[in-house]
Amino acid sequence: MLVIQDTSEQGTRRAQWISKLNASIAGLAKDRAIPAFAYSRDQVRHAFECYGRPNKQGLAGVIAKHIPAFEQYVPPPRKPWMSEDRRMGLFDAAALALLFFWSMNSSLG
Repeated sequence: MLVIQDTSEQGTRRAQWISKLNASIAGLAKDRAIPAFAYSRDQVRHAFECYGRPNKQGLAGVIAKHIPAFEQYVPPPRKPWMSEDRRMGLFDAAALALLFFWSMNSSLG
């Protein structure tokens, strides 16, 4: 099973090399008959909007409540002049995974 960010033209805008990398990974998964799912940033936001968390910092907090082992990795809120904390990648990946599982559960029931 492969779950990645949708970086196609209708998905999330990312650097060209990231889009190519995602396309290559999805192609390898297809060649090996591995199911692949891609979700855009907007789909992730929509899935979590019921928690009222419009930004990535709030989303990290929501995810940490669902996955208590992640609580220690929630970075402090960043200041406008700071770059994004590298730990946020963990929460980006977790958001995609949770969205996948939620969408699978809703399609079954």
